[in-house]
Amino acid sequence: MRKVLLWLPLMVFALFAGVLLRGLVSPESATIGSKMVGKPVPQFSLPPVVPSHPGLSSADLKSGKPVLLNIFASWCLPCAAEAPVLLELQKQGVEIHAIAIRDKPDDVVEFLRKHGDPYARIGSDVSSKVQISLGSSGVPESFVIDGKGVVRMQHIGDIRAEDVPQIVAALKAAQ
Repeated sequence: MRKVLLWLPLMVFALFAGVLLRGLVSPESATIGSKMVGKPVPQFSLPPVVPSHPGLSSADLKSGKPVLLNIFASWCLPCAAEAPVLLELQKQGVEIHAIAIRDKPDDVVEFLRKHGDPYARIGSDVSSKVQISLGSSGVPESFVIDGKGVVRMQHIGDIRAEDVPQIVAALKAAQ
């Protein structure tokens, strides 16, 4: 009995760590009910981060058609991991705009060259002010924006193949 009592704290800790790791590695959903969902995107105007793409403003998100707004950074490994999925969404006709966070133009050019370029517009948010105003806390993070500029869904983390049906459905519902 005494041996069992000695091992009990270790077993409790192992159980707790297992539950915690399961939630981190495989969360129930990367889509959350953000406070921004159902609200218009905040007013902003970001300069272009690379010469090949125009910058991005809140007015660009009120084009009459839903878009996917992706917040990324060239130094972000999960951003590189989601790049093939974003390219596939673009091939399916999804218009994708981006905000590059705390990034250098040369680094973004290299990122796009290496991982592909699904973006119609890329704004430079050097200070992360727009990122924070959107309620985003990290990269990558994506938002479905309806044609009137209203946030309809927030997806935290990299978009994976299994997330595509939900994002496409949200884009269709946002029309």
